[in-house]
Amino acid sequence: MSRPILHIGNKRLSSWSLRPWLALRKGGIDFDEHMIPLDLPGTRAALEAASPGGTVPVLETGGVAIWDSLAICEWVAERAPQLWPSDPAIRGQARSVTAAMHSGFFALRRSCSMDLCRPVAAITLDDATRKDIATIQAMWAAVRSGEGPFLFGSWTIADAFFTPVAARFHHFAVPLDAASQVYCDTLLADQDYRDWFDAAQREDLLPPDHQHA
Repeated sequence: MSRPILHIGNKRLSSWSLRPWLALRKGGIDFDEHMIPLDLPGTRAALEAASPGGTVPVLETGGVAIWDSLAICEWVAERAPQLWPSDPAIRGQARSVTAAMHSGFFALRRSCSMDLCRPVAAITLDDATRKDIATIQAMWAAVRSGEGPFLFGSWTIADAFFTPVAARFHHFAVPLDAASQVYCDTLLADQDYRDWFDAAQREDLLPPDHQHA
């Protein structure tokens, strides 16, 4: 059987691609990756060729394409069930916070887009973004459980979805409560994330008009 292929955007910019990439790594699944640089003249055609959804990430496996980051992570968890908590109630919480991040917090996404080469510097945040930041921290405090440094003790898909958030908080120098800061530091020190981050620093794939957000 051929190895699955994960089509991703720029590692520097694509928070959506980072999440399933981490899940595949943590699940111990061998895969190939194919980068489709974003916002270049050929990007749209390349995306449409890779996926009916016209977006990245896309997992190509068994002759089909799976083109949603959470759907890809669930595909991984079917093969590596340790990526969700074993307790059904806690697993439900983990899925809840993951889905909340997957479908919400638009003000944070808009104001603090992920750019892993952005210098660390604070900006003036609007009320909606500050509300998103407060809600995320409150959510983490409400569900944090288990023995271990991650949100549910050992690493889960929830941590994949919050790793780009930790990167945003870091690069935009967002003040956090002590427990949230420790959690973010843990995510950003993880070796698999560091591998992605280091690769992002070596990229030269940006459109000419790109500026640090």
